Amino acid sequence: MTERKNGLTYADSGVDIDAGNRLVDMIKPMVRATARAGADAEIGGFGGLFDLKAAGFKDPVLVAATDGVGTKVKIAIETGLHGGIGIDLVAMSVNDLVVQGAEPLFFLDYFACGKLDPEAAASIVAGVAEGCRESGCALIGGETAEMPGLYKDGDYDLAGFAVGAAERGTLLPSPDIAAGDVVLGLASSGVHSNGYSLVRKIVAQSGLGFDAPAPFAPVLTLGAALLTPTRLYVKSCLRAIRETGGVKGLAHITGGGFTDNIPRVLPKHLGVSIDLAHLPVLPVFKWLAEQGGIAERELLRTFNCGIGMIVIVKAEAVDAVTEVFTANGEHVARLGEVVAAAGDERVIYTGALDLSL
Repeated sequence: MTERKNGLTYADSGVDIDAGNRLVDMIKPMVRATARAGADAEIGGFGGLFDLKAAGFKDPVLVAATDGVGTKVKIAIETGLHGGIGIDLVAMSVNDLVVQGAEPLFFLDYFACGKLDPEAAASIVAGVAEGCRESGCALIGGETAEMPGLYKDGDYDLAGFAVGAAERGTLLPSPDIAAGDVVLGLASSGVHSNGYSLVRKIVAQSGLGFDAPAPFAPVLTLGAALLTPTRLYVKSCLRAIRETGGVKGLAHITGGGFTDNIPRVLPKHLGVSIDLAHLPVLPVFKWLAEQGGIAERELLRTFNCGIGMIVIVKAEAVDAVTEVFTANGEHVARLGEVVAAAGDERVIYTGALDLSL
């Protein structure tokens, strides 16, 4: 009989339990900083707890969302700049919650990698915690999975899960959206977290490295500029909803751009007319369009182009809604209005984007 070789450990297979425990110890203070009414934001148990009554809800409807960051993580991995990716992860889910009029309550994250680097992972979780604090939600749990053989050393991926609530009867979109309502846009911070497979292809064609100065933002490297975190719209949108009573609908502009996302919040018989001349195109999109030779309609269906959130407002409340958003740090553009749908065309564009560099 062949003698069995003894002495193998989990670490010999590529999984370091001690590194995982060290990461948990590193992130505990970050997690505690996200505590809010309803959650103490302590981690270490088998499940996270949230008390809806303590959060002040009387007859709540729960709203859940999940998302990732996509191939934007490839740029973070290649540059070693991991801090903003955690904010992106939170933003992609909580911005979807507020679109339905819900207040984000708690968040959980999932981090998978080939070999755990506790310092890099802690930087990512610090961003998650910052996004949660800015959105008013508690980070109540998560999972770190070290999977050698599935991911290469240095590679990782992220997923996020957010739950929010709204009092029954207050959910958006409002059923009374009608022709003549005004369409406002809230400025984005950059590319946000969609379209990065195309972004990376354009960068490769340009011949620039991620460490080169960004042509559209010379004070930053190209990698740092493209990693600008997704803007969090939660607090400003909740205030506009609650303080004005004039917000009828919101649309988070992610994958699918304006063309696919705005109709998701409209009755089937309605569309919107958007004057592209009023859309404040950010320099990054002008550079991407020029480098990639991207047609205008392709830009509008792939990227946010400079507007990360669409707001549908009753006409008489436009000034009040704009004032609240502006007071809360948003840049507001009046883009058009709700109109009768023209067959299958739900987003009607007039004018042209200003793509001049």
